Amino acid sequence: MSKPDLNLLFTLDVLLAEGSVARAAYRLRLSPSAMSRALARLRETTGDPLLVRAGRGLVPTPRAIELRERVGRIVDEAEAVLRPAERLDLGRLVRTFTLRTSDGFVENFGPSLIARIQKEAPGVQLRFVQKPNKDSAPLREGTVDLETGVVGKATSPEVRSQALFRDRFIGVIRATHPLADSEITAPLYAANRHVSVSRRGLAKGPIDEALLHLGLERDVATIVDGYSTALSLCRSTDLVATVAEKHTQHLRAGMHSFALPFPMPEFTVSMLWHPRLDADPGHRWLRECLREVCSRSRG
Repeated sequence: MSKPDLNLLFTLDVLLAEGSVARAAYRLRLSPSAMSRALARLRETTGDPLLVRAGRGLVPTPRAIELRERVGRIVDEAEAVLRPAERLDLGRLVRTFTLRTSDGFVENFGPSLIARIQKEAPGVQLRFVQKPNKDSAPLREGTVDLETGVVGKATSPEVRSQALFRDRFIGVIRATHPLADSEITAPLYAANRHVSVSRRGLAKGPIDEALLHLGLERDVATIVDGYSTALSLCRSTDLVATVAEKHTQHLRAGMHSFALPFPMPEFTVSMLWHPRLDADPGHRWLRECLREVCSRSRG
């Protein structure tokens, strides 16, 4: 039995990522006919059609879905092995890194991270973008270099992660709120009107589930998609906001914060990146910078 053509792995990786012969051909700078021949060879080698027609497009077979993550990791590791070792010269490094972060992260950790970057590598620029969802596609496609968030079921298994800090939910009201001098119990908390934070615009969430176990229900006056907006509303109203403590430390300046009067689990905030950047010297340096900045802010 002849050895398989390992070059087909790179072709398969692009085909499964694009789900289109035409787009894969464009990305690999091949003609559509050459890509079609490559797909035929892949089908013969794997014994599976891999991509089958559905309407005007192609959909992956179960075998293709199974292979997609494995092939991606193999290709990334092969490219890392063949990439020449580089000695990182931070003083001459000119590069833009795109970081996708949750609401409040930049306001709280951004100043220290930017100062660290400016001191060590003045030619590096940071581009922060909002994180509207937990889709790992931007990391996989390379439009985002580094991301922060909570690793969960929606996180792609191929994505690498490292814990940054533990966080918890707390309540926040304006400094002159009638509750500011009170002992806030669970019934008192629920009885007030609330601004709820949900990126997907959901009316109910983990806070409501925790209250339900106590036979309580909060009165949600409005729903917003981020902590910044929620706290801005609370500054000029009697609304109560429930936010992540570490993410909003600077945003809550001058406001009254309190521990929630009912149990809520803490959660771990991590940084996430695609394996293709695992051995990249510049990216490794950036990860270390972010880790140290967040470590100093744990208190």
